Amino acid sequence: MESIFTATELTTDAFKGKKVVIVSVPGAFTPTCHVNHLPPYLAKYDEFRAKGVDQIYVLAANDPFVMSGWAKAQGLKDKAISDTYAKWSESMGLSVDLTEGGMGVRSARYVLILDDLKVVSVEREPGRGLTNTDADTTLSKL
Repeated sequence: MESIFTATELTTDAFKGKKVVIVSVPGAFTPTCHVNHLPPYLAKYDEFRAKGVDQIYVLAANDPFVMSGWAKAQGLKDKAISDTYAKWSESMGLSVDLTEGGMGVRSARYVLILDDLKVVSVEREPGRGLTNTDADTTLSKL
């Protein structure tokens, strides 16, 4: 039987020539990510656009089907990125092992601001909660 699932390799091609904000969360539909982290980015979407942001991406170590469903449930205007197995995040030192909590290796909670593929800012949460990757902090860095 042939599998319907295929691995997705992430590239930065879509970011070329654009100012983008990538909001990384450990998991779609998880309490902090679903209720507290992503919604303020969506509510302040026009403020991000006014500061020159072309697109806001949300990234998590979930499969593409979950990410698509979460994007629809949240009303995401731009793109959801599936960082399958957190390999892309891991390659930048931005993964976290949540195996003890039953989640395995995930993308850490972080925000990247890129301008034409140049990293302008990287903020990673030092622990649980939102202290430096929330929408207001990210807006202040633009």
